[in-house]
Amino acid sequence: MKKFLVVSAFALAACTGGGPPPPPDQGYGANPTLPGPQPQEGVPTVNIAPTTPWPDNAAPVAPEGFAVTRYAEGLEHPRWLYLLPNGDVLVAESASKPAQGGGFMGWARNMLMRMAGGIVESPDRIVLLRDADGDGDVDEQHVFAENLNQPFGMALLGEHLYVGNTDAIVRFAFTPGATSVSGAPETILELPYQPEDNGHWTRNIIASPDGGKLYVSVGSVSNIGDQGMEVEEGRAAIWELNPDGSQARVFASGLRNPVGMDFAPVSGELWTSVNERDMLGDNLVPDYMTSVQDGAFYGWPYYYYGTHRDERVEIPANVRLREAIAPDYALGSHTASLGLHFYRYDAFPESYWNGAFIGQHGSWNRSEPAGYKVVFVPFSEGRPDGEVQDFLTGFLNDDGEAQGRPVGVIEDQAGALLVADDVGGMIWRVAPAPD
Repeated sequence: MKKFLVVSAFALAACTGGGPPPPPDQGYGANPTLPGPQPQEGVPTVNIAPTTPWPDNAAPVAPEGFAVTRYAEGLEHPRWLYLLPNGDVLVAESASKPAQGGGFMGWARNMLMRMAGGIVESPDRIVLLRDADGDGDVDEQHVFAENLNQPFGMALLGEHLYVGNTDAIVRFAFTPGATSVSGAPETILELPYQPEDNGHWTRNIIASPDGGKLYVSVGSVSNIGDQGMEVEEGRAAIWELNPDGSQARVFASGLRNPVGMDFAPVSGELWTSVNERDMLGDNLVPDYMTSVQDGAFYGWPYYYYGTHRDERVEIPANVRLREAIAPDYALGSHTASLGLHFYRYDAFPESYWNGAFIGQHGSWNRSEPAGYKVVFVPFSEGRPDGEVQDFLTGFLNDDGEAQGRPVGVIEDQAGALLVADDVGGMIWRVAPAPD
């Protein structure tokens, strides 16, 4: 029986749908073209890039005029980045944990995520990187905080550093220049949490520009409410709260898995990157980024990309839904768009100023891989203005193996782009090439 299960799981891992390659994905931009749904019954399309280490001296590829270097390496599943006022960089090291239960499909899912480098022993800590002389190379590395619970987002506000654990928002007393925190963290808000299978577990956190509010992203447990909507209470949403944890409320809902968040430099609007649903075909449903309106409903799980109905999900008779709002900009189907950061410096050419960089972690439910790169969307007057552009590629090698998978993106103190590569254990630095 055990042999049969192993063989079956590897057959599932190899299943890519068969037949001719899919048509080009047109799910990009402000007005994406969406095909009709093709629900995948039974065994879904699965095509995960197996992981392999980066060769010595290898690096992703940036556009002409840029140089890519290893800012830090040998990290343990680095997911998210945060720049402190003195130029230090905090790195949240965390990983998915295997789901408990779920029978054969749950077991197969865990195995496939391990193949993709998604399930490792979660380090559950934050590391501080210091480039003391500002030359683009890390001079010091310290364990800043540990014994956390899948930490992800970080935000410094006043005298506290806030951390998004998967089950709660906690905060530490913060001392400028310190290389570690002291004392136990204070829990200011418990978040929706399923101990046995927490689904989309990342909890990003961001402070409003005036420091008066915090915003927290909470992804859904499941793909489309598969375990019932009771366990989804308060999830698939962005929360707003005061810095002391009071007056917490759902700010916007119907966002299946919002991850990256940033405030647009020109408009001041909150934006988020969202992972959309699976098993509707290679070219559905596009991940997206969107400005986030207070009180808005973005459709999950009943609708996708505005008012496109997902017929797999029944709308209960006693549920009155608000009209689903269409997002602002599609980022391609199954790209796993996680990172989102607006470029605020002037070190890059002017065409990049105020635009958005997005870290795309890479697909699993698509016969042809998508994502596995960092892309850029130009902005003008606070709105997307142009087509999505490849910015950092080469995470997949010629054999279709994932040397790395990009997640969080920020700028360092000199205006270079830093990219967290969880599978590669790297932080990549992209800066204008020297003359």
